[in-house]
Amino acid sequence: MSCMEIIADYGLRSLGIGERLLPRSDFTLCHQFTLIGSGLIWNIYFGFLALVFGFFAANAIALAKSARSPWARKPAEWFIFVFRGSPLFIQFFLAYEALVLLPRAGFEIPLGFITVTLETSWLSKAWAGALIVLFLNTAAYSAEIFYGALRSIPKGDLEAADAYGLTGWAKFRRVQWPTMLRLAWPAYTNEAIFLFHATTLVFFSGFPAFRQQGDALYYASYFVDKTFNPFVPYPIVAFYFILLTLALIGLFGIINKRLNRHLPSNARAKFKLRPQIIR
Repeated sequence: MSCMEIIADYGLRSLGIGERLLPRSDFTLCHQFTLIGSGLIWNIYFGFLALVFGFFAANAIALAKSARSPWARKPAEWFIFVFRGSPLFIQFFLAYEALVLLPRAGFEIPLGFITVTLETSWLSKAWAGALIVLFLNTAAYSAEIFYGALRSIPKGDLEAADAYGLTGWAKFRRVQWPTMLRLAWPAYTNEAIFLFHATTLVFFSGFPAFRQQGDALYYASYFVDKTFNPFVPYPIVAFYFILLTLALIGLFGIINKRLNRHLPSNARAKFKLRPQIIR
């Protein structure tokens, strides 16, 4: 079987397209690169959706934490404290154990003339449950980053906004929010990189892979179990994530330049990659 045939058969296997059964023997490098790359689609899925939804949630939580009202500030502070104070690995297990306790038949909601059944079984699947955990986790870390940036906005910028008569939403949209993003973006880039790396923990969590259609680490572990050689599959996973990290650095670097386009070159924030080994 040629490498092109292997790619055609297994390139989208993690999505249920192509061969249903995994190869049993005669593994080649093409098999391993193809199947692990296929599983990477799920890692990108987890990271991308958690990052997008987490970005908007983090902005709202950062604003709530900076609010004067304790009714908005305290829940935001406790949310950030809980998800930053506990390991992500434990969050996966606690979420899975909580979600599997939900009634398999779902919740029945009587509306008088009709009863609506709210399905809950899908929440215990990796594509939903693990995504929710990653979303909440990155929302907490990103909110703290944005909150710190919000507190670091130069007073001169705020005074200038007041001098121009900007107040309320107009002041936030035109002055505070763009400045907050500009100050927070280098740190937020590192959080985005860590989030995509953290998607590998989904394999170790309790959330099951559907029909042997797992992520990159799922297929790497499969090849290790069959070949008893971890020095090929795991470096392939690392290689793919290095490429993914370089792509993120490039994309976020472009956005960073866009956010700082109005500043002179010597005053622009310099992007520095600071991998976080321990959080």
